[in-house]
Amino acid sequence: MTRPGRLAAGAWLRLAELVFFPSFCRRCGRLLDRSGERVVCRDCWAEARPRLSPARCTVCGRFFEGAGEPHVCRACVEARPPYAVHRSGGAYDGALKDIILLFKYRRLSVLGRGLAGIAQEAVGGEEELWRGVEAIVPVPLHPRRKRERGFNQSRVFARELGKLAGVGVCDGALVKVRNAPPQTSLEGRERAGNVRGAYRVIKEDRVRGKVLLLADDVYTTGATIGECSRTLLDAGAKEVRAVTIARA
Repeated sequence: MTRPGRLAAGAWLRLAELVFFPSFCRRCGRLLDRSGERVVCRDCWAEARPRLSPARCTVCGRFFEGAGEPHVCRACVEARPPYAVHRSGGAYDGALKDIILLFKYRRLSVLGRGLAGIAQEAVGGEEELWRGVEAIVPVPLHPRRKRERGFNQSRVFARELGKLAGVGVCDGALVKVRNAPPQTSLEGRERAGNVRGAYRVIKEDRVRGKVLLLADDVYTTGATIGECSRTLLDAGAKEVRAVTIARA
């Protein structure tokens, strides 16, 4: 078959697929009729792309209201977090929040690649985050929670981000040993106590002396990232940094 013939056949197959097996965006409901669209349409992905203000904390990555220069926020001045630096791909609202919720709670792991792309677009050029990083460590789920959800969204995000950044993933060294209540069910002050002692490093040789990048889906109070960072540092990690898809 000639190339024009193959293109025509492909167009007819695509048309037949749209007629008999139509797919719609899981966020806005629009027909997914453009090449390459899966689960979420291009317009929703475009809406979720980062629009970050340069005004932020240089340590925890907190976004400040309005314009201004990057500086250390009051919270980080008063109590320096155990990680060296944290950055997020965007604010946890609007289209980005909606897509993360689909990814996390509807078992739509296919969305992990696009979310990793958003994070990479936003923070991929930040040298203080990436310089010398030897491995990406996903924040683990307790085995029971993983069975309930079907997958670990942080692991999927870490794997896809690692492909984009050219950094390997250190999976299985950091584990969650206590099935604490979900952080989303707790108030800010309760979150730190909820995760204290919940994580353990079981393969210290894989983290000892290394610069590691923790990866999680959403940063809210920083309790989970903070506890995982302390656990890795106690096991001999040289330095821990962190990246999340979004910050609440």
